[in-house]
Amino acid sequence: MDWDAPAIVLDARPFGEGDAVATVMTEEHGLHRGLARGGGSRAQAGLWQPGNLAQVRWVARLSDQLGSFSAEMIHPGAAFVIDDPLALAMLSAVCAVAEGALPEREPHPRVFHGLVHLVARLPHGAAMLNDLVLWETTLLADLGYGLDLASCALTGATDGLTYVSPRTGRAVTDAAAGIWKSRLLRLPGFLAGRDPAAPAEAADPTGWLDGLALTGHFLARDAFGARHRPLPQARQMLYDRVAALAADSDTTSEGSDAG
Repeated sequence: MDWDAPAIVLDARPFGEGDAVATVMTEEHGLHRGLARGGGSRAQAGLWQPGNLAQVRWVARLSDQLGSFSAEMIHPGAAFVIDDPLALAMLSAVCAVAEGALPEREPHPRVFHGLVHLVARLPHGAAMLNDLVLWETTLLADLGYGLDLASCALTGATDGLTYVSPRTGRAVTDAAAGIWKSRLLRLPGFLAGRDPAAPAEAADPTGWLDGLALTGHFLARDAFGARHRPLPQARQMLYDRVAALAADSDTTSEGSDAG
């Protein structure tokens, strides 16, 4: 049994002396694990960094075995963000979410292509947070936990959508939310009533934070909750970093208003 395909490295953990058990994702084979011989050595450690795109070959005697990986680098995604703390946090978060939420050996082409797009563009920094949140909504939808953000759950209105029910994942307008606003999740403008085929709108740190809180709630409750796992620490660390950005932005705005 074998396959050969472009793959995103999601994780690599030391195994024995100099080897590693690597987790990758491909378009056709989905999340897949294998033994990367020499993957823990100094010579190959750079190849198996999360976020790298590589041409990976998997070989096993039987289809249900762990099997072994060999690989050649296509795009060193990890190296391009190593000096940018926010971009590195985004890379760590998406790899950890994909590795923890997706079932093994089940193809999810939309999730894979979205991940490739993200990894290639992460050097653009904070601007990619919109795309990251949108990628998480795609992952949720592919796993059967899609959000309905096109119209108000109570009135059917498509304008003025500002909240999301944490129970149903459906959007709600400000007027319809009424006294329940404090119990609802905020819906950032770049997600509200959005055409999935349209490019993402610009957002500020507060919008990014609201988006991460929204998708994080459903990832934790559904995608990870169904597997009895907590939301990855890397994802929480990204949220904390964006929360700091939002706090700094609010402070700067208050200073400008005072001046």
